[in-house]
Amino acid sequence: MATDRVKEILSWYASDNPGVKSNLARMMNTGRLAGTGKFVILPVDQGFEHGPARSFAPNPPAYDPRYHVELAIEAGCNAYAAPLGFLEAIASDYAGEIPLILKLNNSDSLSKVEPCSAVTGSVEDALRLGCSAIGYTIYPGSDDRNVMYEDLRDLIAEAKAVGLPTIVWAYPRGAGLAKEGEQAADVTAYAAQIACQLGAHIVKIKPPKANTYVPEAVKVYEKYHLPVGTLRERVAEVVHSAFGGRRIVIFSGGEAKGTDEVLAEVREIAAGGAFGSIMGRNAFQRPKTEAIKLLHAVMDIYAGN
Repeated sequence: MATDRVKEILSWYASDNPGVKSNLARMMNTGRLAGTGKFVILPVDQGFEHGPARSFAPNPPAYDPRYHVELAIEAGCNAYAAPLGFLEAIASDYAGEIPLILKLNNSDSLSKVEPCSAVTGSVEDALRLGCSAIGYTIYPGSDDRNVMYEDLRDLIAEAKAVGLPTIVWAYPRGAGLAKEGEQAADVTAYAAQIACQLGAHIVKIKPPKANTYVPEAVKVYEKYHLPVGTLRERVAEVVHSAFGGRRIVIFSGGEAKGTDEVLAEVREIAAGGAFGSIMGRNAFQRPKTEAIKLLHAVMDIYAGN
């Protein structure tokens, strides 16, 4: 039976059909955080996005697609997310053991033009593989952002019709933003709002940094004294920007770093009201026993908030 917290979160998605809500509930009722409304998801799209050596050489067993789904299951994650190829390799053997999320668009790092990921999977693929959700990346700030927004709206509508929720990776990047703007506090909050307006059920976003960027937004942050001094304050504003906290917002782990640094960041993110973390390289680039220990520590932080 769903907990009161899970029921409350599901009530925020009043326009969605029972299939979408059931799949959201399935993710919230899986793993060590089951029933809390909190998430720790393992995403492994880095082989496509960054290349195999950069992604898996630090921990060679990770070249095998089975390694990742087994890690997610053994650690007690809410779900496992990956592109089509990795899910094709494991979906049958691990059917029903953990909710799967099919990442429907991906990009390689061989070209340095405007960011715009290719659609590499379909809603039909997600259904065939027994997935509980689809995932899609948008790049607010890219010259090609409107193409991504339009494609995403079509995919969300198609997925909703068959009962699948959508997780949107909202990563500000492109010609419209200098490097220091990509994780600025105001830009990050804006990207979360865009994802929600496009119909995201869950928003994945990077932890915001302690600067503001868009001149018009800078004035508002200063006028209304919106705090950006600590990570927890910035996270709280991002969550508030996602429909007043009525959409699930989870934060990425980013590049691999030390255990103490990871956990210190997660404590601040959790204190800011985040719904969880989606952690890839910081988990799978470690030996499995170390990765499970880290993921359990992250889960314990969210369980206590």
